[in-house]
Amino acid sequence: MNILLINHYAGSPKYGMEYRPYYLAHEWVKNGHNVRIVAASESHVRHKSPILNKRVTFENIDSIEYVWLKSPTYQGNGVKRVLNMISFIKSLFLQQKSFLKNFNPDVVIASSTYPLDIYPAKQIAKKFNAKLVFEIHDLWPLSPIELGNISPYHPFILMLQHAENFYCRHADRIVSILPNVKEHLLKHGMALDKLTCVPNGIVIDDWNKKLPLSTTELEPIMNIKNKFNFLVGYVGGHGIANGLKHFIQTAELSKDKNIAYILVGQGTEKEYLQQYAKKLNLENIFFIPPIEKKKVPSMLELLDILFIASNKLPIYQFGISPNKLFDYMMAAKPIINAIDAGNDLVKESGCGISCDAENSEAIFEAVIKLQNMPTKQRKIMGEKGKKYVIQHHDYQILAQNFINAIE
Repeated sequence: MNILLINHYAGSPKYGMEYRPYYLAHEWVKNGHNVRIVAASESHVRHKSPILNKRVTFENIDSIEYVWLKSPTYQGNGVKRVLNMISFIKSLFLQQKSFLKNFNPDVVIASSTYPLDIYPAKQIAKKFNAKLVFEIHDLWPLSPIELGNISPYHPFILMLQHAENFYCRHADRIVSILPNVKEHLLKHGMALDKLTCVPNGIVIDDWNKKLPLSTTELEPIMNIKNKFNFLVGYVGGHGIANGLKHFIQTAELSKDKNIAYILVGQGTEKEYLQQYAKKLNLENIFFIPPIEKKKVPSMLELLDILFIASNKLPIYQFGISPNKLFDYMMAAKPIINAIDAGNDLVKESGCGISCDAENSEAIFEAVIKLQNMPTKQRKIMGEKGKKYVIQHHDYQILAQNFINAIE
C-alpha cells in the first residue's frame, strides 16, 4: 500500500520526538509498503528542526519519505503554538499538489495529536478514493480543557470539538493509543466497529544497539552513586502533567535515608522544579540534562528503581500509554507508578508498585519498600516488566496490528 501519514510533530532518530510515526513507518517499509510522512518544520518536542529552503521540502530518512511543510517557530503552549497548528493545516490544503507529487495514497492517516488535520486528510482521501484513518494520541479537546484549564466554550475548543465529531463520523477506521476511549467516542458519533487500540511500544533492536553515555554524561551519575547507596530515577519530559513536584516532596521525606533522586530531561517545568528543590534545601535531588534516545538504556542501567507519575486528572480514565513506561520496563528495573488511570501496566505485569497520584507519602513508602527488598527480588520484579513489554508492545507486532485494522 501507499500510506500517507499526516503528523504535525512526526520526528525520527535524526530530529528527536515524536518517534511513533517513524517506528510504525519503519516497520511498514520493511513489510513492503511505501510510506510518506507529512510534518511541520517546527515542533516543540523535537530537539532539532529540519533545514528548509522552500515551503515544501522532501527528505529520505531510513527509506521513509518525509515531507516538511514550512511553519512558524513557537515555544510552549501559547497563542504561537495555535498559529503554528493553523499554519500547518492551511499548508495541508494549499500544498497538496507539491507533497502528493508522484504519490497516490491508498490510505490517509490523520495523526497530529490535535484533530484538525482530519479535514485536509478527508479531502485527500476522497480525491484518491483512499481509506481514511484517524489516530488518537490524546483526546482533544478534553486534553487542553483539563491540562490547560481552558473553557469548553472557548472558540478554539469549539473548533476542536467539531473536528472530534467530524472524525468520529467520517473516518473509515479510528486507531487509538489509549485503551478506554470507546464510550467517549460513541457519544460523539463513532460507529462501534471502527475502533482499534494500538498502543505505544518499543523497538527491541534499539536496546540491542544502545549507545554508551559519554564521559561528561556518566561522571555526574557516578559521583551520585559514590555518595548514595540507592538511586531513584525519572527520565523524560518535565511538564505540568508529569507530577514531578511530588517526586521532589518524596526526596524531602527521604533526606536521612541515603537515597538520591535523579531527574533526567528537559521541559517547561524544569526551572520551577529546580527552584522548588532549592527552596527546600535538598541535597539528595539532582537535575541532569536530557540525553539522546539511544543512550537512555545506558542511563536506566545505572538507576535502582524508576519513577513515573502524573497529576490527578479525569482524562486519565481513558487510559495511558507513556513511552517512558515502556523504556522503564525494557530496562528490567522495578517501577513506582503514581498515576490514577483507567489502565495500570505496572500492576498488570507485576513489575513494580502502583500508588495514588499526588501522594508523596505513598510514593515514599513505595521507595522504602523497594529499597528494603532483597536485590534478587527486585531483579525478578524488573524482569517481569521486560517480559511483558516484549510480549505486548514490540513495534513489529503493533505495526502489523495497525495494518490489520486498516484492512
